[in-house]
Amino acid sequence: MNLLLQTWSAYLRISARFPALRAIVPFLPLIAAWTVVTEMGVFPRAFLPGPLDVIQAFGSLTYRGVLPDYLEDSVIRLAVGAACGIAVGIPLGVLVGLSERARQWIWPILLFFQAIGDIAWLPILLIWFGFSLTTMTLVIVYTVLFPIVLNTALGVRSVPTDLQRAARSLGASPARVIWDVVLPGALPNIMTGLRNGLGYGWRALIATEIIVGTSGIGFMMFDARRAGSVVEILLGMVVLGTLWYVVDSWVLAPIERATGKRWGLVTQ
Repeated sequence: MNLLLQTWSAYLRISARFPALRAIVPFLPLIAAWTVVTEMGVFPRAFLPGPLDVIQAFGSLTYRGVLPDYLEDSVIRLAVGAACGIAVGIPLGVLVGLSERARQWIWPILLFFQAIGDIAWLPILLIWFGFSLTTMTLVIVYTVLFPIVLNTALGVRSVPTDLQRAARSLGASPARVIWDVVLPGALPNIMTGLRNGLGYGWRALIATEIIVGTSGIGFMMFDARRAGSVVEILLGMVVLGTLWYVVDSWVLAPIERATGKRWGLVTQ
């Protein structure tokens, strides 16, 4: 028992100095179980390659330049689609949150189209735009838009009206009220919408690349299926999960903390 407590205390001290360690350690039992299953031959190697096989595939595809090129294509597509979704979603969410009349008109439309899955639009988008970047971008924008709009509107409506009245009584213009009061107060919900929207958009991108793309991580996984290469499919899954963890932990979370420090409205 003392040994376990000492080990746990040492882990806490080391992980406090190296936060990345806390992200790696929980996966070690999973990787160990995966290794044991593959080494025991529970499944044929062709059906379930081991971790070392995936690492070798990573090195091979990276050396040949295939994985970096495909990953770059996927990230650029997500960035373009997400930027368009954010540019439309946040102003629309602010409008719906501030104006009761706009809410009455727009909210039912939002709920209606939210129920239509992004992939459901893919057939008609293929007819309109073909197998093009426009099709993939529109699918991502559609997927990212709704979580951002709905969460932004919820955040705006949760800002106390007394704060807005106080700002107006001090001579703040409507634009200043929105910028200095409404948006900071709504930031926790906006960040939730961004996280959810980007996560949904990433999954939609992979699905779209499987059907439409000629490059990207989704295309790589689908092409590997046709070749019967399970190891490349597993590699694609590992890349997708790792990349999302990096984006969420190293980009979105620091932005959320920074906005909280700037305006002092987010609980630390």
